[in-house]
Amino acid sequence: MLFPKKVKHRKWQTARLSEAKLARPETRGITVAFGSFGLKAETPARVDSRQIEAARRAMTRCAGKTAKVWIRIFPDRPFTQKAAEVPMGKGKGNPEGYCFEVRPGRVLFEVDGVTEAVAREALRKAGTKLPVKTRIITR
Repeated sequence: MLFPKKVKHRKWQTARLSEAKLARPETRGITVAFGSFGLKAETPARVDSRQIEAARRAMTRCAGKTAKVWIRIFPDRPFTQKAAEVPMGKGKGNPEGYCFEVRPGRVLFEVDGVTEAVAREALRKAGTKLPVKTRIITR
């Protein structure tokens, strides 16, 4: 799983993002830069490092050994969770893992070195593991 080697702040404040601010389209990382085919997000969500790893595994298994896969997102935002059956109050929960805030338009994964049919199937399988609606794009 992906996580940062070192962080400046162990816990981040929860952003009070309005729906309009979250759904605002992304301006960076919106084109296929490395491979020939890409998986683009169409809805906003927070993608967990476990979900990224599950998508990567599904994609690499389907694509085969000749495929080159790029992960264009990195989970650097810590999220916390309180233990089960703990009463309200008594401070913030412990850091549970890391996530990445995806906005619409962001390219999540890229593939190269395989045929279009194989690449589309691999990216489709990866998209099912993520909590966002996705679209397959070409260079």
